[in-house]
Amino acid sequence: MKLINYLLAICIVLGISSCDAIVGIFEAGFNTGVIIVLVVIVLIIAGLFKMFGGSKKQ
Repeated sequence: MKLINYLLAICIVLGISSCDAIVGIFEAGFNTGVIIVLVVIVLIIAGLFKMFGGSKKQ
């Protein structure tokens, strides 16, 4: 009976730690995606300013 309790405890601990690892991976992926989207938006805006003469020097 003790063996079953130990195995159950080990499975629970491993399950909780693996869930934390998966959450960390998804958070990192989400943050990277947000940064990439922001960089693309800035590049598009900079390109539009360059195309339509955002700063005209005379």
